[in-house]
Amino acid sequence: MRVLIIEDESRLARTLADIIEDMGLTSRICADGITGMDEALSGVYDAIVLDRMLPGMDGIELLRRLRAGGHQVPVLMLTARSELQDRVTGLDAGADYYLTKPFENLEFRACLRAVLRRQPQILPDTREFEDLRFTPSDGTLSCREHSLRLSAKEKEILDLLITQNHPLSKEAILNRVWGYDSEATSNNVEAYISFLRKKLSLLGSRVTIGAQRNIGYRLEAKTP
Repeated sequence: MRVLIIEDESRLARTLADIIEDMGLTSRICADGITGMDEALSGVYDAIVLDRMLPGMDGIELLRRLRAGGHQVPVLMLTARSELQDRVTGLDAGADYYLTKPFENLEFRACLRAVLRRQPQILPDTREFEDLRFTPSDGTLSCREHSLRLSAKEKEILDLLITQNHPLSKEAILNRVWGYDSEATSNNVEAYISFLRKKLSLLGSRVTIGAQRNIGYRLEAKTP
């Protein structure tokens, strides 16, 4: 599992990274809100440790934008502010847990484990998008009276696209479908996106896979 640390205090950020890696997880550090936002939007992280006071963009604004974009990654917010209203503001912005500095390492570990245990949304077996019906369990993709079966990788990619309401970058798809340690490249993602587009066309669906430059892929419905 991967954890994104958005913290501008370099010593604390390195300490948190050491703790996270000691827990058997991997981490990446961002020292400002702008870079942290870009990383968070990639969709490749299983949790985010977010400082409230950051240069470039503060943690509250970053979190609000993240949630407004449909990203539901668990967020553990860190702050030196301990007042009740500050904690309420952080939780209302979308934080899953609010930890006040200074804190003990054991407390941080417990809080991170808690946010990582957050139950994912239970999705129905059949997904629908515009004129498409998709059953992940057997890979059946249908449009009106026509249907076909997807390969294993096609099925995983379409399942990501149909359940996310924000664009997915090539890196996010690559890491989710092939794994972080895979030797696959962005060319593999492009190839399978092409396969899926052809199958959507074969079904006669209004749905296609749109690409936003430097942002990612998402399902789109063509205007009749």
